[in-house]
Amino acid sequence: MDISLYRLALSIEQPPSPLLVSPATLLSLVESVMELLVEKQISATLWLKLPPGKVWYSSIQRYHEQVRVSDKTYVCYGQETAIAQLSGSFPMVPVQLLPNSHLRRDYFLIVHSPQFCCMVLAHRSRLRRKKGKTRENDRQKKFLPLLSLCSFEGRVLQEVLKGIGHVVAQSVRWKLAQQKQPAIAPEVLKNWETLFACPSAPDPVLLERLFAKQVQQQDATRRSTFAERTGALQRQNQVLASALTRKDESFSRMCEELRTPLTHMKTALSLLNSPHLKPPQKQRYLQILSGECDRQNSLINGLLELVQLDRTAEQTVLQPLKLSDIIPGVVSTYQPLAQEKGIMLAYTVSPDLPFIFCSSNWLRQIAINLLHNCIKFTPTGGQVWVKACTQGEYVQLEFRDTGIGISPNEIPKIFDRFYRVRSVSNEDPGGAGLGLTIVQQLLLRCGGSISVKSKVGEGSIFNVLLPIAPTK
Repeated sequence: MDISLYRLALSIEQPPSPLLVSPATLLSLVESVMELLVEKQISATLWLKLPPGKVWYSSIQRYHEQVRVSDKTYVCYGQETAIAQLSGSFPMVPVQLLPNSHLRRDYFLIVHSPQFCCMVLAHRSRLRRKKGKTRENDRQKKFLPLLSLCSFEGRVLQEVLKGIGHVVAQSVRWKLAQQKQPAIAPEVLKNWETLFACPSAPDPVLLERLFAKQVQQQDATRRSTFAERTGALQRQNQVLASALTRKDESFSRMCEELRTPLTHMKTALSLLNSPHLKPPQKQRYLQILSGECDRQNSLINGLLELVQLDRTAEQTVLQPLKLSDIIPGVVSTYQPLAQEKGIMLAYTVSPDLPFIFCSSNWLRQIAINLLHNCIKFTPTGGQVWVKACTQGEYVQLEFRDTGIGISPNEIPKIFDRFYRVRSVSNEDPGGAGLGLTIVQQLLLRCGGSISVKSKVGEGSIFNVLLPIAPTK
């Protein structure tokens, strides 16, 4: 006979009432039973099969450490890995179940002694698996409620132990057929009912103590859960408070950045009204107005891009892309500007490179911002290259220029919002200081990264790593 112990217990006349419990409640009940054995120093024979994980067996280990146990502890298991994790934790007799045994969905702790007998049974229902969602299935399995039975009646325990006897007999025959030594001697099976006879009535004093311990366990579990949830809420509040602080700081900085060009424009407008203004001065103030309008427009566009990125990042679909399908087009749009400045602009992007995993719009935005910076900070007669190569699990996209370079103390700040590199000629380079911020945010969202190497007066190298698209 191969039958689930849970089903066997339900088939008994006037079976114990089944309960739907969480794995945490089952663990609490097991720990309460074992603590009672420790408190009363009861040496008992244990039959057990518990969920994987050392936390389930820690109370069994404490029992063996704190009680002089003269009886045996039988641990039933299906897979070798399950018993290997418990090796050396406490003295045990491992009992391997038959493959596809009905006990594979059962968990149990059966305590047998002259003073106290107890049975805790649980049955894991069959989980309807979702195709292709292994991780989600494992998570559901971890928190799935269990059908549970608990009994102290001798007649019930006797039937369940008889069922274990049948399972053990099958295991012994299976081991002998494989010419392996069984964990339990065949002679034990002949005297099974004598060895595992249970008292008909439980000791009410022990039941009272078990009930008290279970109440204490549940109370401790509730307090622990409450403390964990409180701690989690506090951490969430701290994260939210930090985020709000960062947003406030960013908003304050944004207001300052928007105020500066307005101040310059207002000053230029007031000076244009002077009756003694000469044509060269008037031209100069008009240039200031034009430049500050451009900066204001650049700031607003950059801020809108960041807001749009935050709103659409989760909806953006990443897809396999060829760099050779996108980068040449971006470079060609900057060729006229490079020629106008007298800059040599070239690229090397092989069509044989692996596909990268990104959004086509994001990739264009990354290339445009970096290429724009390279040309902007490279003087006449300089050079700008765009190169691509494979780097481990990534494709490296390199933007190299012979421009003014970046001082070492500025490199850690260049990805900060609104930060603008100081020009070696003390001229305001203009711009919103958001281009590199946007590039970094886009790369973080597609699993890439960016780094920079630079020397003042020699140029800069921006290395972008883009993840290679997974193969089907």
